[in-house]
This record gives sequence, structure tokens and C-alpha cells, in this order.
Amino acid sequence: MALHNNLTLTQKIILAIFCFPLLPLYLCCLCCCASSNEDDEDNHRSKESTFDHTETTTANTVDVRSNTGFDDDDNNTVLSQKTEYAYPWDKSSLKSMKIDLDKLKHIDNYASKVRPKNTVEALVQELLKGANTDIEKLRAIWMWVTHHIGVECREVSGYSKGGQYKLGKRFSGDPTHAWNAVRLNGSWHLLDSTWGAGKTYQNSSKFTFTYDEFYFLTHPALFVGDHFPQDPEWQLLKPRLSLKQFEDTMHRQSSFYNMGLLSSHPETSLIQSDGKTTITVQTSSPVLFTYNLNGNKTSGIMTLRPNGMKLDVYPESTGLHTLKIYAKPQDAGKEETYSMVCEYQLQCRAVSREMTIPHNLINPVGPSWATEREGLQEPSQHDPIVHTKDGRCSFRFRVPACLHLMAKLKTTAFSMTDDEQRRHIFQSRQGSWVEFKVQVPQAAMYVFSVYGKDKAGAGSYGYICNYLISCTNPRVRWPLYPLTYADWKEDYELVEPLVGVLPANRSVQFKMRIPDVSQVSVEGRETRNLSLGADSYWSGSCSTTRCNKLRVIIKVKPHDQSQLSVLKYQVENE
Repeated sequence: MALHNNLTLTQKIILAIFCFPLLPLYLCCLCCCASSNEDDEDNHRSKESTFDHTETTTANTVDVRSNTGFDDDDNNTVLSQKTEYAYPWDKSSLKSMKIDLDKLKHIDNYASKVRPKNTVEALVQELLKGANTDIEKLRAIWMWVTHHIGVECREVSGYSKGGQYKLGKRFSGDPTHAWNAVRLNGSWHLLDSTWGAGKTYQNSSKFTFTYDEFYFLTHPALFVGDHFPQDPEWQLLKPRLSLKQFEDTMHRQSSFYNMGLLSSHPETSLIQSDGKTTITVQTSSPVLFTYNLNGNKTSGIMTLRPNGMKLDVYPESTGLHTLKIYAKPQDAGKEETYSMVCEYQLQCRAVSREMTIPHNLINPVGPSWATEREGLQEPSQHDPIVHTKDGRCSFRFRVPACLHLMAKLKTTAFSMTDDEQRRHIFQSRQGSWVEFKVQVPQAAMYVFSVYGKDKAGAGSYGYICNYLISCTNPRVRWPLYPLTYADWKEDYELVEPLVGVLPANRSVQFKMRIPDVSQVSVEGRETRNLSLGADSYWSGSCSTTRCNKLRVIIKVKPHDQSQLSVLKYQVENE
């Protein structure tokens, strides 16, 4: 600063041009020091002052003073006065000082629109309009740099995990990046105006301009995740990290913290796997997640939680695998893309024989806050995987009256027709509760998928959620449920028989609840009327002798001439 004060206006402009990489820090100093206080003019005239900090010209008048946030270049007491922060991060704040970003919006909106005029000093004066405190001044220049210049500020040099970083990389030799350290209210803080302005992506050297709030006064315990200074003092941490710790520490993207994610486990990026690896992420609020393993969304089971997610990964081969985790806000639209938040490498030494995941499984799996938002409330099955010994299970949800549901059962173990996918499920509704009874055709791993649509709408069904159904019993052989016709309403209930293929030459018992009809009959070689009991269920029997099918028919009003078919059963060959 002493050198700056001895320069003429022309020399200052030339200095700014030739030292362009240092311009943001240079402007920060000017912004934080500028003032028009008349008392400081008196200090400028005083012969007793230790430093002369004011330069006055006829062209521009900018009062530049020493500020408690910055030491002069001649002062070597910088680090002795620094504040050290605890490591690891305590999850309290993303910033190294308390900042109300809402109160800075007027600074953001104004500073991001300012265009340079004539000289650096003129730009400073323009930027300072509306900025009074040190933090507002620094914020103004920060917003201007990230929106209009995007230059690299070289105050602290060291290694970084940037866009070209590969997991497991070891650092040596000259520094690979530079960033800023600024002093506010007597404490030092870290920021990176280059990364705040945008980023480069893997496999690309192109710099993409996009503002990133994370790199403004970042908490040092988070900043050290991808910035390792040559001088360990500038970690601003206690205890400090070694270079090896920096190299081995999990690399989390800035988007990880920007979306309210707090932590991930395991803490190391290289994981040894014996067939199954579990990844968990803790969040401060619900967040949507997805992932890929070697570029594919298979080989994993992800479940969402209100405070994070859990992912079980089952690599299909041994060797080294790359796992990437992506996230987006819970209120993001379906078309909004996910952002990568962290990355792992899995060294798989064995393949799991206990879990084979169907490739048609859609993650996340099972019920969650996201499926509740779609209308599936109070699920009877809370786990993503349902294990059944006898090949049968059921799913029950409370749903709004306007929501109509359907479901399918699929597997990649063998081929199933669309009719079979539907008829191994039997659906019923009582009031606000919908139940799906499932009986699988044989032992395998199945995907049970639920779809829904608005009853008043004319559109198609949309996917809501899916579960895994695991059956390992080789003796399981369940036939289809009976065929339901269009006149079988969802509030009808079938108690028996639940199999769609009936034995020959048998008297079969029937029981069902069909409200608001005058007659229910079973039609075979002969027709048998069912009786309505006090419990509101129709019941009775019918023989399968000398017929190949049975139909359940109803008459709505007593004097109706026509009858409606609602169910159809096949009869085994004799």
C-alpha cells in the first residue's frame, strides 16, 4: 500500500494493466480503503503521520486509507494475528464469518451490472455507491469480479483439486493454483475469485462462467478440501492437514455444500469392496439424488431419507470402478439437471452372489418423502426390498381420492408378457386406501412398479415408485390372478378365489365385496347366484365340472335385462 500511495494516477492505471491477474485484490484494497472523510485529509497534511495514504489529483479524487482488514506490505505481523478454525468442519456454517446474504442482495444486484468507466479509481467510486461497511465493499468488488472479469487472484499459492483433478492424484512440484486471503474485522478469511466466477469441467480446458457463492469467505475447514497452500499457515486451521491428508481426503464439489449437504461416508475416496459398498449422505433438508457406476445407473439400490440418502452398490465385476453421486434441490423441476457432488473409486475384490439387481430397476427405490409428495402416504412396506418365502406379499398406501393407481411386476430373469406383468398383481381400494396383492410366478428378483394419474385427466399413467421383491424358494409356482374386465371397479374386493386358474371337477368357493348391485352370479356350465351376507360380502360356490372357464357377472338393478362381466377364471384341463 505504501508503494501504491507514491504512484501517480497514470502509474496506477499502468500498474493495474500490467498486473491484471492481481486486479481483484488490488481493487479489494481500494474498495475497502476508499473514503471521503474530511478528517483524513487533515491526517494527510500532518507531518507526524507514519504513512502517507492519500493521493489527490485534479482528475480524480480517491481517498485511500489503511484499513483494519488489511495490513500494509511493510507490516510482517499478518499471520501472528490470524484466527484459526477447528478441523474437521463442525457443520455450523459454510462461511468463516457470519453473513446475512439477504441483506447483501442490493449490493449483488447493483455490483454485477456495473461496467468499467475510464480508470480503475473511477470504477472503484462507481462500485462503492450503496456500500458502507467493509463487508459490503468487499462484496461489491467480489460480485463485479465474478460477473465481469473472472480473473485468477494470486495472493496464496498452492495445490488444488480443480476441473482436471483425478481421484488419487499425488501433488508435487510447483503450485497449480492461486487464491485470495482477505482480512476483515481483524481476522483472515479465504476466497477464490476464479472458482467463484466459474469452473472447468473434466475432459475440457474451457472455462465456463457461472457464479458460485461457495468460494466467498469459505470456512477454512471446507476450503482445504480442494485448496492446499504451500505455506501451511494459510490453512487457517487447527490442527493443520499434511499434504498426504489433503491428497487422501474426500473431494466434495462446491455444489455438495451449496445444496445443504453436510457430510458423506466413507470419508475417503478410495474404497475397498468385497461385493457390497454402502454410501451415505447427510443433508440439512430433503434433497433429490441419483448416481452412476462407470456411467451406468445399474448395480445399486438408493433410498431417500428426509435428512439424506443411502446407496448400496453391488459391482458386477472385480477391479476398479468409478462411482459418481449427483444431487438437485427437492423443488427442482423434472427437466432440471443434477449436479455432481462427490466421487468415489471402488476397488472390488469379489462380486456379491447374494444380490443380482434387475437392470429395469429405477432409483431411488422404496417409499420416501418424494413418493409421499406424489400421493403415496403411509406405506405398509417401508423397506426398499421385500423378502417373501411363499412368493406372496402385499403393498398398501393411503392415497387422495383424485389419484388413480396401477402396478406392474417385472423381472429380467425370464420373459413376462404385459398381461402377465399386470395379472400377478390384484388391486383393490377401500375408502382412501389402495392395496396391491402380489404373487410371483417363480423364484427370482422382481421389480414392483407403481404408476398413477389424476382421475379427471385424460393423460397416461406416470411412474411414481418401485420396490424390489426377492423370492428364493424354488418350489414357488403361483398362477395369474383372475382377469378383471373394465366393469370391475377399484373399490370392489375379491376374497376368494385369488388364483386365475381353477382345478377341474371341483366345487369352488367364491367370496367378494361388490357394493351397489342387485345380483352377483358365477357362470360356468350352469349359473349359480351368490348370496349377500350381513357383512356386505357376496358368497357361494360353483362347480368347474365340464367347463373350461368361469365368469363372475353382475346385475346393477333388479329389472336390468343385461348383465356385466367383471371377472374371468380359466379351468385346468381334465
